[in-house]
Amino acid sequence: MQPADKSVIAIGQLEIRYLVDGVASGGATGMFELIVPPGARVPPAHSHSDNEEIIYGLEGVLRTTVGGEARDIGPGDSRRTPRGVVHAFSNPHQQTARALVILTPDIGAQYFRDIAEVVSAAGGPDPAKMASVMTRYGLVLSPPTP
Repeated sequence: MQPADKSVIAIGQLEIRYLVDGVASGGATGMFELIVPPGARVPPAHSHSDNEEIIYGLEGVLRTTVGGEARDIGPGDSRRTPRGVVHAFSNPHQQTARALVILTPDIGAQYFRDIAEVVSAAGGPDPAKMASVMTRYGLVLSPPTP
């Protein structure tokens, strides 16, 4: 198995550090560290057509919403998102949250690099380009809730 590229991928205030890039290694599972400062802008609610996700809390508290049910994940807590289920996360708390995220099968670190490029583009993120990247990797945006 190839070693993971442990460099930080910055998406706005979010930080992603891939530990196991399943796409690059030819494996089915990927794992990355997610760092979410308080009040950071986060991805819109979405689902994965082909992937399951597990989040395991390491530090701070990350608010997760899975299938409409919100729950805070602290150190030692975990939460699973089955494929096709709408989910989101945020950090409305005072401390930076750090979590381990496992994807099966993995979408790979390149997805996050592609999103980072759209987010950091001159003039700010283009929602249509962001949706295009998400769709290319099997993510499905959830319609906004009223």
